[in-house]
Amino acid sequence: MSYGQVEVPSVPLIIYGAGGMARELAWLAESCPEVGVLVALLDDAPREHGKVVNGIPVMGLPEAARRYPGARVVGGVGDPRLRERLVQSALDAGLVAATLVHPRVERSRFVQIGEGTVICAGSHISPNVVLGRHVQINRSCDVSHDVVMGDYATLAPGVKVSGRVRIGARAYIGTNASIINGDADAPIVIGDDAVVGAAACVTRDVASGTTVVGVPARPRG
Repeated sequence: MSYGQVEVPSVPLIIYGAGGMARELAWLAESCPEVGVLVALLDDAPREHGKVVNGIPVMGLPEAARRYPGARVVGGVGDPRLRERLVQSALDAGLVAATLVHPRVERSRFVQIGEGTVICAGSHISPNVVLGRHVQINRSCDVSHDVVMGDYATLAPGVKVSGRVRIGARAYIGTNASIINGDADAPIVIGDDAVVGAAACVTRDVASGTTVVGVPARPRG
């Protein structure tokens, strides 16, 4: 099968999720035909099965795994913990992680991208950035040099991450938040499962499991 000048594989692509983020990724997948052909959205609620969202059928994981064995899958929810659970269920069912990077992402060739990661349109990824597995970088984010993002870490739209920052596993950085740069021997560290509120400005380390808000960002009381 071909898509313009791009040869499209016959491998089916599935998005785990059927809400807003899943619809965004379905749109992104249209710009990445080399990854696969989008065949389904997954939802764990039986009442949603059989529906069609923007022309894409919704089904449960057991049906999808039976109909499309070995299909590629990407996590289509923003919540990092939920995404981890859903993706692991899909991998356990025999599906294979897909990676989606929009063609309008500006990125250095010195960037490492883990499997299952999603990078949406308009984002910029600078040299020597390391992205873990199933990271989600939403629209129009900037990630500067020497940033490391752990597995399932998530940037909402418009996030700005300056150089030498470590973002832990399943950390969530809210819309339009910013993180100042760290030093080579003392990077800014956002701990595992931390949450940075929308429009917050992080100027110091954030402990694991902590939610910070405001300018400068401080733990929520």
